[in-house]
Amino acid sequence: MRAPQSWYTEVLRQGDPAWSATAAEVDEGFVRVGFEIEDIEPFPQITGPLVIGRVASIEELPEFKKPIRFCTVEVGEAEPRGIVCGARNFAEGDLIVAALPGTVLPGPFEIASRKTYGRISDGMICSVSELGIGTDHSGILVLAPATAEPGADAREVLGLDDTAIDVNVTPDRGYAFSVRGLGRELAGSFGVPFVDPAQAEEALATAEGEPWPVAIDDESQATRYTARLITGVDATAVSPWWMQKRLLVAGVRPISAIVDVTNYVMLELGQPLHAFDADRVSGTVTVRPARAGEKLTTLDGTDRVLDPEDVVIADETGPIALAGVMGGAATEVGDETTRVLLEAATFDPVRVFRTGKRHKLTSEASKRFERSVDPAITAAASDRAAALIVEIAGGQIASPLSEAQVTVPAIPDITIAADEPDRTAGISYPPGTTAARLTEVGCVVTGTDPLLVSPPTWRPDLRQRADLVEEVLRLEGLERIPAVVPHAPAGTGLTAGQRRRRSLGRSLALNGYVEVLPYPFMPANVFDTWDLPADDDRRRTVGVLNPLEADRPDLNTTLLPGLLEMAARNIARGQRDLGLYTIGQVVLATDTMTPVGPIDVNRRPTDDEIAALDASLPDQPLHVAVVLTGLRDPAGPWGPGRAADYLDAFEAARTIGRAAGVSIDLSADDHKPWHPGRCARLTVDGVTVGYAGELHPTVLERLGLPPRVCAVEVDVDALPLTTVLPAPTVSAFPAVLQDVAVVVADDVPAAEVGEALRAGAGDLLESIELFDVFTGDQVGAGNKSLTFALRFRAGDRTLTEDEANAAKLSAVDEAGRRVGARLR
Repeated sequence: MRAPQSWYTEVLRQGDPAWSATAAEVDEGFVRVGFEIEDIEPFPQITGPLVIGRVASIEELPEFKKPIRFCTVEVGEAEPRGIVCGARNFAEGDLIVAALPGTVLPGPFEIASRKTYGRISDGMICSVSELGIGTDHSGILVLAPATAEPGADAREVLGLDDTAIDVNVTPDRGYAFSVRGLGRELAGSFGVPFVDPAQAEEALATAEGEPWPVAIDDESQATRYTARLITGVDATAVSPWWMQKRLLVAGVRPISAIVDVTNYVMLELGQPLHAFDADRVSGTVTVRPARAGEKLTTLDGTDRVLDPEDVVIADETGPIALAGVMGGAATEVGDETTRVLLEAATFDPVRVFRTGKRHKLTSEASKRFERSVDPAITAAASDRAAALIVEIAGGQIASPLSEAQVTVPAIPDITIAADEPDRTAGISYPPGTTAARLTEVGCVVTGTDPLLVSPPTWRPDLRQRADLVEEVLRLEGLERIPAVVPHAPAGTGLTAGQRRRRSLGRSLALNGYVEVLPYPFMPANVFDTWDLPADDDRRRTVGVLNPLEADRPDLNTTLLPGLLEMAARNIARGQRDLGLYTIGQVVLATDTMTPVGPIDVNRRPTDDEIAALDASLPDQPLHVAVVLTGLRDPAGPWGPGRAADYLDAFEAARTIGRAAGVSIDLSADDHKPWHPGRCARLTVDGVTVGYAGELHPTVLERLGLPPRVCAVEVDVDALPLTTVLPAPTVSAFPAVLQDVAVVVADDVPAAEVGEALRAGAGDLLESIELFDVFTGDQVGAGNKSLTFALRFRAGDRTLTEDEANAAKLSAVDEAGRRVGARLR
């Protein structure tokens, strides 16, 4: 909302005649009450003889390709000045602004006497753009006849010592799209009594004659429509400069006195109006929805095919205006107009918004209707506009105000405790602050504590206690609310679960994996790509009602789809050696997920309601997943590097277990989408917590991934939560290293052999590691040889070789009993 500072000054001086403020102080005043200033632009400084002139004569110069006129201009001197001008929008006898030689206009542009088009031009006749007031350069500035005498200082007459202030109005504050609304805010900021411009105009005397018939169709959802006939007007009358100036600063081009008045009152009070040529309107004026096939040519000259969702103003001949958006060309006020039908109405904001969007049409009126217009100001705005039209363009009001109105529910009263703003802000305001501030914004406040507050008609955004609290805090100054940093109570810190999560991330990062954040929604048909059976629990997904992407409506039941997508994206961009991990929640549907009905938000939910809400939620366990492909050990001078395989996936699973403080056991399994021969089930104390291994080649081919991609996924919440991790012990005594090779059948997992050896070796065994697998004629068909490195150590003495040999043989004996192993 852009307006000159002098306009705000005029409004505030109605309450305090001595009030004044600089532009910077006005800026601070708006900021204090929560409004942002887009721009403060002082009017350009013009030096030199800038005067009011009267055009005494005009001589057309037809010998040139474009229209040129030589004008004789009276400027208060003994002799008139001759000025060459190309504009056509003025006539003999008009008052204009003349820049005489020596004047420096904005630019800077110095005016001098010079010969042009065969004549001496002794100055320049100025447009508003040349004066730096507006952007209209289509014609020169023509002033009303009684504005000033020729020779008067134009700077003083035009009020060029002013500043344009542009306020950023948020969409929820439609009332602030007017000087009335912003003036009220500024008055509250400076503590000045506010006199409402809508009530300052004395009510017009009831005119004689028949009221113009008007009606509202219920389907239009309009709430109020008024019309008033004014006859005998001079449509060619020029608006006074004070009105033109305010329109120009606001970005509205002055057109004619009648149109200018409707725009001026809209800017002043926030109520859009429209003037019809009454001689072109037939019969009852009705607000109704458009009918299929109807057409309307709007004021911009565009022929528009109307939609039944559009709301129109219509007479007996059909639509004559798009309600709240733009008038029709057929009933436009022109130079020959003598009878004006003045409209002031309140339309449905949503219908106006949709009509404007449908026709790709916006206007100053639609901007205000879309944000709600004060329904109580319609008659007052009509009175104000009618009085200005009669004052400027002559004529008389020929009919009383005719009105059609639909009863709408009043804004409900709100009960609020007098100290609720204090408790919300954590600050003590003086007694009576809440009532005083709410009264300031136009509310009617009754009672002492609690207060009963009736919001004003121009504030439909005040619907609940929180809105009233915001108003009090805003007007008291948000900068007064202290910023207090909360103190963490002593003795608290991360929970055991939080520490475990951080430990997982840290351990995986130290082992060369990079954390990524995959998309939390699954791509469509991913489980079909994996060939999951129909009864697989991972297919029981939870969808969202408003997904960000139509083909991703379901939340993740596993982290792998998103992680594999990120791997594919990195590979496509040239990064082929990858080790990625992510830690996040998955969403698993449960049988108890039943919708909960509406709950009263004006009170705390009951325990049963809370329990029902909790039961309606899906399970959301924390998972960790790893994907690796390409080279696990990089290539270099030392060799070609080593490709990642399922053994690296198994080690990643063990890394996760160590970080969580648990021992994860691995056993062979067949679990899609892993390769059936290179997949391990991960268990802790016999409970399955995840899977690791190499993904199935067919799945990788469908996903566009290279062969030999490995993955791990572990349910972190299924791991026992170890709050105290065991402290490592370091023995001062040397270890004894022993290697043992055993022969077992091909189908015996190496992990089972290792567990058997560990069980038989006893407490002296410190570690066991498989380092060689051999098959061949030496061990027989259907057999394999497994070689393990055993490390023995005693914590209280130096271990002898005989003790280590005995423990090794005991381990082999136990492996023989369990898995049929024999010493090679």
